[in-house]
Amino acid sequence: MDFTFTEEQQAAVEAARAVFAGVAPDGVPSPALTAGAVADDFDRTLWAKLADADLLSLLLDARHGGAGLDAVALCLVLRESAKVLARVPLLESTAAAVTVQTYGGEELKADLLARAGRGEVVLTVAANGRTGHDGAELAVTARPEGDLWALDGMQTAVPWAQNADFVLVPALSSDSGRSVLAVVPRVHEGVLLAEQFSTTGERLGELRLDSVRVPARDVIDADGAWESLRDLLATGTCALALGLGEGVLGMTSEYTSKREQFGFPVATFQAVAVQAADRYIDLRAMEATLWQAAWRISSGAGGALPASGDIAVAKIWASEGVRRVVQTAQHLHGGIGADTDYPLHRYHAWAKHLELSLGPAAAHEETLGDLLAAHPLG
Repeated sequence: MDFTFTEEQQAAVEAARAVFAGVAPDGVPSPALTAGAVADDFDRTLWAKLADADLLSLLLDARHGGAGLDAVALCLVLRESAKVLARVPLLESTAAAVTVQTYGGEELKADLLARAGRGEVVLTVAANGRTGHDGAELAVTARPEGDLWALDGMQTAVPWAQNADFVLVPALSSDSGRSVLAVVPRVHEGVLLAEQFSTTGERLGELRLDSVRVPARDVIDADGAWESLRDLLATGTCALALGLGEGVLGMTSEYTSKREQFGFPVATFQAVAVQAADRYIDLRAMEATLWQAAWRISSGAGGALPASGDIAVAKIWASEGVRRVVQTAQHLHGGIGADTDYPLHRYHAWAKHLELSLGPAAAHEETLGDLLAAHPLG
């Protein structure tokens, strides 16, 4: 295991930093200042810049106009995006596209991938199921009908659903009992989309499917497709949590170095320094477990547990760590931490969303326990 990043991965980070340098967290719409949704759409201007920098096609093969990089490179870019609260479906669209590339048919690849890499088509994933607790594939039933598949069910909290062009919907095949992935247009007969909201104030979608029929070529029934997509989404969420936490700790360090009490910067007080040090340790643990998970799914390397075990560990640290980081930041900032003229409250709202996305720490602790029971160590 080598956590040294390649030249290509480092180049992706530099490109991401150049794009995100123009994003001001102070300008991100605040859920504390807006009734209802903070915006009708994601940041299309930033989306176009990401496309121009070839960051939307990062994981796609050269024949689809991409760079052919791996999950580690994607996580590096996501980490940078979260530091500035970038309002773009980078994780969802990229993860969906690479899943189509790996498991989809040639016709589906030709129709979607090059356009997705150029930012012309936006993809998202319905990964939360009906309640957010049970597997998303259990929330929808798919049944083959000749050259079509019929879909019935409901998925909640679909990110960016109101503005995506296609939603990848996991479902359980009534024919085989296996999970499949259906590529469903947002605007389609039988598709109903109700508005929901995240703690960030961004719009989510409650996706209802009432006998929705899609061509068989738009249904991916390869073994492991949904599991691979879910693993990449969870790992990418850990990268977002790490980037957000690093951004928040940097803000806290700067503030406590300038804020004085009794004639001294509060950063010099032992109680403040110890709390900041604890959060730094959280971030380093989040980072180590993230790269372990990203390396496992990128390399296919074996281990004492399946890769899903490393992903569960990473998500446990990401969920608990990012919560502790923003809570400590609020405490060390004092009253200004809750001031809506200061960006920290936005980070707090985004951290809560990331903490719960694809399951809180407790859900992944349960997953890890099941894996340990099935694969005893030593």
